[in-house]
Amino acid sequence: MDLYGIRIPMTNHPRLDPGFIPLGLYNKAFLATAKKPLGLAVERSDGQIARVDTFVHGTAEYAAADRYYLDRLVKTLLWMKGGFKVYVSGDRDMYEYLKGAFADKGSRDFDFHFMADVFEHPFEVVYTDSLPAEKDAPQAIGGHLDGCRIGFDAGGSDRKVSAVIDGESVYDEEVVWFPKTNSDPQYHYDGIVAALKSAAAHLPRVDAVGVSSAGIFINNRTMRASLFLQIPDTFSEQVKNIYIRAITDTFGDVPFEVANDGDVSALAGMISLGEPNVLGIAMGTSEAVGFVDEEGRITGWLNELAFVPVDAAPDAMADEWSGDIGCGVKYFSQDSVIKLAPRAGIELDPKLSPAEKLKVVQKRMEADDPAAASVYDSIGVYLGHTLAYYYELYGMKHVLLLGRVMSGKGGDRVLAEAKRVLKEEYPEVAQKILPSLPDERFRRVGQSAAAASLPALKK
Repeated sequence: MDLYGIRIPMTNHPRLDPGFIPLGLYNKAFLATAKKPLGLAVERSDGQIARVDTFVHGTAEYAAADRYYLDRLVKTLLWMKGGFKVYVSGDRDMYEYLKGAFADKGSRDFDFHFMADVFEHPFEVVYTDSLPAEKDAPQAIGGHLDGCRIGFDAGGSDRKVSAVIDGESVYDEEVVWFPKTNSDPQYHYDGIVAALKSAAAHLPRVDAVGVSSAGIFINNRTMRASLFLQIPDTFSEQVKNIYIRAITDTFGDVPFEVANDGDVSALAGMISLGEPNVLGIAMGTSEAVGFVDEEGRITGWLNELAFVPVDAAPDAMADEWSGDIGCGVKYFSQDSVIKLAPRAGIELDPKLSPAEKLKVVQKRMEADDPAAASVYDSIGVYLGHTLAYYYELYGMKHVLLLGRVMSGKGGDRVLAEAKRVLKEEYPEVAQKILPSLPDERFRRVGQSAAAASLPALKK
């Protein structure tokens, strides 16, 4: 394969998506001939800095390749680490390109405005002769098992809740809901409260509540979340405090904690595996990712890998929200199953919801339908290539695969194919990471149970 003059060697191709170009392989081929030093740094809250020292070609012949490489790299840094200020050193032409792209009405207009809103700070790209040093502020998360607790997991197609007593789940519930298509904040509030009350009915008392939810949260407030996409901006304060209100209105002054569902999936992985250094990937309505480091801490990074590019193909599928192409959400969520099913000859009724379409393919997979198997095999190839790329970003030891897409026989095929691709194409990485699945019940409700362990009890 050839892209912007860069030849990309590749052995394993997804049968239902032969044009897929793993971004990690593109980057490796690009850097094999790039020799001009270039530095990038991204600043986020409290002076935290993500830094990358890399290379470009710096020639007219490879200008398009340089621009593409840096565009994807900055995009990756923003959605992996988060930030409102990008520093560039080493090449003023590339600085000018990035400044124009990550700007109002630029090609990365969505990222420009999103990051400014999340961090409540104007977004900018600046040139510097001296990059700031890397700085992180990791912190411990969850693991509190004492008392009577409720864990709530808010997904885009269903909501899950667990009642937990001293670390043992005594009740689990899944309820279908449609938060991403409902514009009334009362719908969301009522759904959350209903789940909390349902779990509370199976406990002698409620000592604490933990929430796992898609989105970005600061001090338990919802800064941005795809679950509330349809709610008008006039309700923004209602959305920002929706979990705080639901918990305090229902239970009064009890300890609570709201965390990104990706971080909770990583926490669930650490609890399940008994070891830290876990990348948790929940494949459901979207791709929710979290990371627990070697010390068992969360990093304070966004870890929104749903919007991190993984496919360099020029005709890759676009995400409806960000408008960008080739990002993880279209490869590691129910969207991927729905995208690939027609290519396998599985017709899906357009009247069905995305969750219902996924169930159609899952039912065929449980009956060992070869067409359904080809869907999951293709996702497995995506995953094998991408896990090698994620290893470059995180250096994780364990990968725990959760979520509705990974349920049943389909999840087993995805894992098997991912391991095969890793072994054949990335043998050095295959020896360092351990992808795994929890048991079936844990795959579906593990996050809500782990969420219950988030808050510490009052002393």
